[in-house]
Amino acid sequence: MEILATALALITSGDADLWRVVGLSLRVSLSATLIAALFAIPLAAFLSARDFAGKRIILVLSTSLMALPPVVVGLAVYLMLSRSGPLGPLGLLFTPGAMVIAQTVLVFPILLSLTYEAINPLQRDYKGLFAALDVGRGLQVRTLIWDARFVVSVAVLAGFGRALAEVGAVIIVGGNINGVTRVMTTTIALETSKGNLQLALALGVILLSIALSINIVTQTLARIGSKYQAVR
Repeated sequence: MEILATALALITSGDADLWRVVGLSLRVSLSATLIAALFAIPLAAFLSARDFAGKRIILVLSTSLMALPPVVVGLAVYLMLSRSGPLGPLGLLFTPGAMVIAQTVLVFPILLSLTYEAINPLQRDYKGLFAALDVGRGLQVRTLIWDARFVVSVAVLAGFGRALAEVGAVIIVGGNINGVTRVMTTTIALETSKGNLQLALALGVILLSIALSINIVTQTLARIGSKYQAVR
């Protein structure tokens, strides 16, 4: 109980080191999720709107990549960003930018698969209407995304939660450098190994609170989406 009390005191006291770690975690994970969503959501709608050779391969690959081990992603990104890698001249290794890249790679297949599963049933419903009105592909994509916006929002939140909880990939490409690339998950692992349980527990409480908040928002959006679909 004493450790928990100290951890809560760290949170409420506005400890600069603690909140710097929290702020970096949120910036990296939000950036990765937004970048992944920017590409994954339109691609999912495009895949739903038309059939072509290789579509099934893309979907199977996307689903398979949802279970991709984070350390493998971290290693792949590390090799790309290392001095001998193709992106080495950019100097991104061991920076927040490298962590954003790794998390984007992890989140992208999740958003693509979940968004496709949400949009594809709508495409089947609207297919005849789109054909009768001769709706262009661009408008079809925008219509499908808008009509599935509640479920798509749930997918984005799921991706954000996945990014925020990541450890393996970000510690490989970020290096867990104090004040530079140290995020909540890597700090919890480090401080626990050092025996500094107060800071680790404080960050754990914050991380758990964020995860709970994401879950509440997700459930709320899912209920709103279900009611919307029922009315429609």
